[in-house]
Amino acid sequence: MTATPVTAPASAPAISALGLRKSYGDKVVLDGIDLTIPEGTVFALLGPNGAGKTTTVQILSTLIAPDDGRAQVAGHDLARRPERVRAAIGVTGQFAAVDNLLTAEENLLLMADLRHLPRPEGRRRAAELLRRFDLTEAARKPVSTLSGGMRRKLDLAMTLVGDPRIIFLDEPTTGLDPRSRRTMWEIIRELVVDEGVTIFLTTQYLEEADQLADRIAVLDQGRLVAEGTSEELKRIVPGGHIRLRFATPGELDSAARHFGAAARDPEELTLRVPSDGGISTLRAVLDVLDAADVRAESLTVHTPDLDDVFLTLTGHGTPATATEMTR
Repeated sequence: MTATPVTAPASAPAISALGLRKSYGDKVVLDGIDLTIPEGTVFALLGPNGAGKTTTVQILSTLIAPDDGRAQVAGHDLARRPERVRAAIGVTGQFAAVDNLLTAEENLLLMADLRHLPRPEGRRRAAELLRRFDLTEAARKPVSTLSGGMRRKLDLAMTLVGDPRIIFLDEPTTGLDPRSRRTMWEIIRELVVDEGVTIFLTTQYLEEADQLADRIAVLDQGRLVAEGTSEELKRIVPGGHIRLRFATPGELDSAARHFGAAARDPEELTLRVPSDGGISTLRAVLDVLDAADVRAESLTVHTPDLDDVFLTLTGHGTPATATEMTR
């Protein structure tokens, strides 16, 4: 069952970008992407390997410069005030950026020093983060002895030492077991709900985006091919239907005469009516049944999942927004 994504009231964008482009030689990595991400939300960027996800994160976190386009992060122009952008953000990459020779506590204290926090404040912050991420017992242990899930938690804790308002998570749960992955999800939700942090998430785990994201964009060959909520994206690919089950063959036959495009299953006494999953379509089906004086024993709405969306939209078709594709 899909959890309800974390949602915050609309506010000024935490991140906005217009026409971002990046090439390496003849290879176009980003081909003019536009983004608007409100504060206090989770935004997920999906795409196959090589689509440009990590390049997008690197540009918005000031690690590399775009060839063209402009962007604002935390209200600061990316090109003119990169130092202010860096002060407002945290970045967690695909692989845990921790020092294996140091303890968990020493890693956090090192990050506090790099953030120029006073020594007492750094120790206080480190202790607080160790408690928050359930790492207190591992505080004095070398990182090399920690599990993968604990290392990823420590990596995110290090990102939070500077109290960032925007966090870039580039495939943060890669390689984690299901339990550790869900622990990371809970931490991410708490950051958004409790502290109003904005999360920019790249992931190849579609369930992760479905669970966490307020809005999802699909990137393919350097272009945004769709953007919308999880439910909006699921409605733009074929395969959605309303499944009607009837008590008798006669009722099935009667209903089938009113739905020309429906697929019938005489053995199961069911009728599959194509649907975009919208309320208006459901209402229209019920109206037809009422007018025909036919009663369905049960009704189930089926919509494609994000796997279907991903596979359909990364087939190198024509880019479109969710709004355009559902017209």
